[in-house]
Amino acid sequence: MVRVIITKGTNNKREEEVRGMSVSALESKRLDMVLKGDEDVEVVGTGTDAVAYALMLADVDVTSAYPIRPYGGVMQTVARLIADGYMKAEYIVAAHEHDQFEIVKHASAVGARTFVGSSGVGWLLAIEAIVATSTDRYPVVALIGNRALDDPGAYGVEHNDALMVRDVGWLLTWVDAAQEALDTTLIAYRVAEDPRIMLPVGISMDGAFLTHSEHAFKIPPKSKVQKFLPPYDLGNRKLHPSNVISVAPQVNEDWVTELRKQMDEAMKNARKVIEEAYRDFAKIFGRDYGNPFVEPYMVEDADVVMIGMGTVSKPIKEAVRRLRARGEKVGFLRIRWFRPFPTEDIIRYLSGVKVAAVVDRDYSFGSPFDGGAVFTEIRSALYEAEHRPLMMNFIGGLGGREITYNDAINMFNMALDAARKGKVEQRVIWYGVRE
Repeated sequence: MVRVIITKGTNNKREEEVRGMSVSALESKRLDMVLKGDEDVEVVGTGTDAVAYALMLADVDVTSAYPIRPYGGVMQTVARLIADGYMKAEYIVAAHEHDQFEIVKHASAVGARTFVGSSGVGWLLAIEAIVATSTDRYPVVALIGNRALDDPGAYGVEHNDALMVRDVGWLLTWVDAAQEALDTTLIAYRVAEDPRIMLPVGISMDGAFLTHSEHAFKIPPKSKVQKFLPPYDLGNRKLHPSNVISVAPQVNEDWVTELRKQMDEAMKNARKVIEEAYRDFAKIFGRDYGNPFVEPYMVEDADVVMIGMGTVSKPIKEAVRRLRARGEKVGFLRIRWFRPFPTEDIIRYLSGVKVAAVVDRDYSFGSPFDGGAVFTEIRSALYEAEHRPLMMNFIGGLGGREITYNDAINMFNMALDAARKGKVEQRVIWYGVRE
């Protein structure tokens, strides 16, 4: 249940109107305001609640559901919104995760705006359908509640589930707060459904740390969403008896190369489309994220910059503030969009620093230098930089283990020591491993 709070800007009259109402009645009143009014409504809820409200505002036509934690909060909130009459959508309970993704792929083909989600091994069970969704160019939006892959059994966050599809045509983004989750869901539909793109988007959200924690966030009025997000239109690709087309034909060596090149062009186009979407979002909703692809934090004069994705940003930012107060020139760079990869931004923000330290909540066994996936991609991006920094990689927080403020301080101290010495003695560190 989402708890509704009264914002500071609320006038006394409206506060009197809602005082003493039950939580459910107050939520109903506020949802009516969202759907019929023109003001933001502030609530307290989880990251998955925030995504569910975005789906309501986006007029999603079809959602398929199969329970798996930590993603499952979305399907639960969506089910309640449909049952209470605030959302009109076909809610199809699938037999398992593979069916779940097949349902939305085919619904998207006939012109329905769709949503789906999963976590960990559930996401990978659907891999056949996930790959076909991108290669068939259907703009499905999915939430990936990041979770460790079995075995051994683990429900805690790791990023390898989402990263398994980094090379097959899915746009991938990571969020670190409920407000960003809601906003990014709306932006994802705008980007995915753009005729220049027509590729699916996976929105990654750290399991437990964001899927289950409560945040204050604002639900924008539907009137603003309608200005921002046009209706879904497949054009002449819509699968319909009156439009005779072929979907997923057997072409082998005759046309596969050309089709893959078209996907490559769409992914390249995504950079411009994402920039346009964020600019329009700022104008309509009044929330400006600045650079859409990365979030720089005190990096302008930094000697050492740490890089990461997702909720690891919270303790690292606190460490940056504390170390800055002690005179240390440190900063943080959070990657929002992993596909398309923000190559130019990586070069811009990191090419002048002494040490770039990447925190990977993932692993890539046998990779160059045995580093994590994000480390390897950043190292590759910096190959073209005129002034390349020394690089370090911290692999940590696996299986849901916390990366605390103290951990961030320790990582920064190791990177600062490397900056003073002018060399990295240990390139890849599995942080916090018990011997």
